[in-house]
Amino acid sequence: MKNKEFKLKIVIYICIFLISVFLLKADELTTKIDKIFSKWDSTTSPGVSLAIIKEGKIVYERGYGMADLEHNVPITPQTVFRIASTSKQFTAMCIALLAEQGKISIDDDIRKYIPELLKYPAPIKIKHLIYHTSGIRDYLDLQFLRGISDEEPYSPQDVIELLSWQKSLNFKPGDRFLYSNSGYFLLGIIVERVSGKSLAQFAKENIFEPLGMKNTHFHDDHTQIVKNRAIGYAPKKGGGFKIAETILDIVGDGGVFTTVEDLYLWDQNFYHNRLGKGGRELIDLILTPGTLNNGKKLDYAFGLRIHEYRGLKVISHGGSFVGFRAQMIRFPEQKFSVICLANLSSINPTKLCFKVADIYLANYFKEPEKEKIEIKPIKLPEKELKKITGIYYEPESGRLIKILLKDKKLIMKAYGYNITLVPISKTKFVSSDSPLDITIDFLGKNKKGKKKIQLRINDRKPVIFESIIPPVLNYDQLREHTGSYYSEELRFTYKIVIKKNKLFFDFRNAPKSPLEPTVKDKFWNKEGIKIEFYRNKYGSIKGFFLSTERAKNIEFIKK
Repeated sequence: MKNKEFKLKIVIYICIFLISVFLLKADELTTKIDKIFSKWDSTTSPGVSLAIIKEGKIVYERGYGMADLEHNVPITPQTVFRIASTSKQFTAMCIALLAEQGKISIDDDIRKYIPELLKYPAPIKIKHLIYHTSGIRDYLDLQFLRGISDEEPYSPQDVIELLSWQKSLNFKPGDRFLYSNSGYFLLGIIVERVSGKSLAQFAKENIFEPLGMKNTHFHDDHTQIVKNRAIGYAPKKGGGFKIAETILDIVGDGGVFTTVEDLYLWDQNFYHNRLGKGGRELIDLILTPGTLNNGKKLDYAFGLRIHEYRGLKVISHGGSFVGFRAQMIRFPEQKFSVICLANLSSINPTKLCFKVADIYLANYFKEPEKEKIEIKPIKLPEKELKKITGIYYEPESGRLIKILLKDKKLIMKAYGYNITLVPISKTKFVSSDSPLDITIDFLGKNKKGKKKIQLRINDRKPVIFESIIPPVLNYDQLREHTGSYYSEELRFTYKIVIKKNKLFFDFRNAPKSPLEPTVKDKFWNKEGIKIEFYRNKYGSIKGFFLSTERAKNIEFIKK
């Protein structure tokens, strides 16, 4: 009897020891995680809601910072956030459900459902909208070019009308991938017209309710009261924060409000589908990447990006709009996911999610962790830093970036940001404290003596920029570019004027930065607008073509 009691005690001691070891290990992990988010773990800052999912369970969830600074409401795992473009996967699932029901085919011409759009030489199919290969210009860029901001109201019908004015596309459907919010907005319209229900109602009945996502909805009415919602914020010049919200009721490309706990339920459905007919076929469909006309396979599926991180397969999609940032990454083979929702525009949730993954999946990665720039900066003398300074031009996009030395620090002016660059070697520089992950490799000078840099944003394809000495235009040369120009596709008039010996746009809500000359008759401003003037046979300016990253070659004719 005593021997049995002794053995029982040994077993109990071993169990207690193993539990204590496990708890210690878990505590070490959470301490590391909390350190990643410590910057926002404050009662005076917006912040982040986090959920870490492993083997079908939430192993850690926490809120850091404040959901509402005015009313001292902290962020919790139950806080509701706008998730911007992370919403696209829900719109795509609605389309997939309609296809499963036999009500549409992804090979259908979209004019079957939206006849208001022009008929282009090659048909635009539903799958082109899904895979961002339609060539349709991004409506957010188009509205911006019309002087309409994200804070101003316009209706879905206004967007349809605007898109119906577009006489041309960015490219032939299926030829290229170019992210366009117009595609997913139009998918939402197709859901409404085929189902006879709003996108919000269809998603509620077919996705959110079946999965028990009680705190999730498409927010198509900005007056709707939402309990436990976070307010969106942006950094305020001079310190502090300002509210960054929208009253737009546009959904499809964005507009989902949700919590990390509801997204956990969505995440688990990828392993055990409970939607539609309940089969694996639906999940396989939305995880199928698109293919270009030339046969090249994309890394984009139904509102989801399928790629690799350190040798492991990842399924993800981020979101960015007004004061909200979101990211949800899934490592399907490890059954591990990280969800990070933020209510501050300067937070980079993608970087944060992968930092969490670096800790939890340390023993699974097939490739070494990338250099941790935040702990390995080096000091370079000013003469070395000056070598990279200058104005750089990228011909295809027409982009200019400026790299200058200020207070012994390298500052890159581009994409509407002033970004501090930190050296990690004599030729490699990375962004510091920026919402964009930027890496610049200084490639030296070519045979013509022009400096070259390679710029990479996040994990996009790197782009080569070459230094230029922009032409200096005298007053008469500037004046010939001034005047009024009209675009039928925007139904809008631009005035170009001279101020302080520089060209500026002059219209309602016009960009405030000057038009910088790059090469003859080509200009660019820091908001990313590229203009290329064209002349008649007598050499007089007849008009120009205007482009942004997602809206190409919009013609303006001089009045």
